[in-house]
Amino acid sequence: MSYRTLPFALSAVMLAAPIFLAAQTTGPTLTGQDAFTDYSKEHPGVRRKITLADLPEPKPDESVDNGAAMVPKPEGAWPIAPAGFKVELYAQGFTEPRLIRTAPNGDLFLADSKAGQIKVLRGVTADGKAATTETFASGLDHPFGIAFYPLGTNPKWVYIANTTSVVRFAYKAGDLKASGAPETIVPTLPGYAQLRGGGHWTRDVVFSKDGGRMFISVGSASNVDDPDTHPGEFHRADVLEFTPTGKFVKVYAYGIRNCVGEAINPITGELWCSTNERDRLGNNLVPDYITSVKEGGFYGWPWYYMGGHQDPRLIGTHPELKSKVITPDVLLNPHFASLEMTFYPEATKPGSFPAEFKGDGFAAEHGSWNRAQRSGYEVIRIPMKNGHATGEYEDFLTGFVTADGKVWGRPVGVTVANDGSLFVTDDGTRSVWHVTYTGATAQSAKGQ
Repeated sequence: MSYRTLPFALSAVMLAAPIFLAAQTTGPTLTGQDAFTDYSKEHPGVRRKITLADLPEPKPDESVDNGAAMVPKPEGAWPIAPAGFKVELYAQGFTEPRLIRTAPNGDLFLADSKAGQIKVLRGVTADGKAATTETFASGLDHPFGIAFYPLGTNPKWVYIANTTSVVRFAYKAGDLKASGAPETIVPTLPGYAQLRGGGHWTRDVVFSKDGGRMFISVGSASNVDDPDTHPGEFHRADVLEFTPTGKFVKVYAYGIRNCVGEAINPITGELWCSTNERDRLGNNLVPDYITSVKEGGFYGWPWYYMGGHQDPRLIGTHPELKSKVITPDVLLNPHFASLEMTFYPEATKPGSFPAEFKGDGFAAEHGSWNRAQRSGYEVIRIPMKNGHATGEYEDFLTGFVTADGKVWGRPVGVTVANDGSLFVTDDGTRSVWHVTYTGATAQSAKGQ
């Protein structure tokens, strides 16, 4: 019996260990209530489109604490990619690998957040491993966002977004270690220490396409705290705009509960966000989302969600804002915990993904905790046309949950290498996976 005849959820844990895992190609798009999913229904090629008409009424009684109890990777388990793609284990042994970005020269810069370090990974050995791994900088405060500046092939700085500050290191192409101490660019960001010792701590940093603006995302410290009565929410659930030298300009967009991952759309130049929405309103509320971010735009948090739906916990507050709520471009399944995102480049190279991937987005879904049936724990593809989302998303890399619901891997970061392959960080196995396109469609194996 081939793996294709097995129940799909079982295939990830019942295969022995070869060179790549293949799955079906893109099928029809699931819509309406069929678009809502759980881990047993997620596999590469499945597309879903959720609209405002599909959203249920709030059901707080459905709320559950169902966080992932991590287990070691089972024998034979491996991430599952679409047909024609190979998945290899590239690097491991990190403390908490989170965001990953590709330097102009092709090096991979990785935020090992809990370790307080930025790592640099370079090259691929004959057995698919990182040829070089170095610590670029250490002693940082939960680093996450990484950006190179000025834009182009010869940046002079690497910017790092810590939880409560943004710093930069002098840099020249090929540096494996920082040549000096960091320069503080933004000395104070709203941080987890400023409100009950908790809340979203990731901060991303990107530069506008013309290099003149620096965007820093700051998540809320809560699920639904009203900023009117919770001063610790000041400048949280916002994207903040600064100059590249660190001068605050304005709140670029607001009401975005937690824009974990930022990316600049290479075609339109727009800022995009991969966003964690609120919890405790039911299994199928509120959808996480991926969206372009309008300058001055309001996305609802905490008073509204998804195009002006009132949060029942804040009834009657700010009615004047209801008509201003922007509906996101792509609604994801609720509680996915959408983290880093990136865009696949328009330029193709030998070995790149097929042409239909050009300009599409990719995002890492860390996985649910507030859902009766687990969902997420995958990397998704965001189909685009001429730089604009179609509204669908597609399962791309799955298999991080066993058939009986045990979680062994949790995707966090995604980046496209200079050769067109994809790298994915996973803080469940504390590793980095490498996804390449081979063009083959029949084999079913994986490197180990």
